[in-house]
Amino acid sequence: MTIEMNVVEAFHALGDTTRFRIVQMLASCCCNRAAIHEDGGVEGATAGDICCSVTGAERITSTVSHHLAELERAGLITRTRRGKAVVCALRPEALQFLSTTLGSMAIGESQ
Repeated sequence: MTIEMNVVEAFHALGDTTRFRIVQMLASCCCNRAAIHEDGGVEGATAGDICCSVTGAERITSTVSHHLAELERAGLITRTRRGKAVVCALRPEALQFLSTTLGSMAIGESQ
């Protein structure tokens, strides 16, 4: 599988405390993503769920929307609109790629 991401941009995105907390929250969800049911119900992490978890606000804020956009641009999450909900999913392969990159650097290998 090819991972398309800018490693520096991904680390920069994770360097922000709020974005790091969003990634942690998604990582703790079942399967790192939301499930969409046939009846249209959403189970899992919507943008609203993330907003509640990270900020304590009951509605999504423009700040959280900005953080989600930055994480998506860095290739760390996906966002999919499902009706009125925005479903957010962690890209575990992207985090694994970053981990492998750091591991290689630690032993003096270049990628």
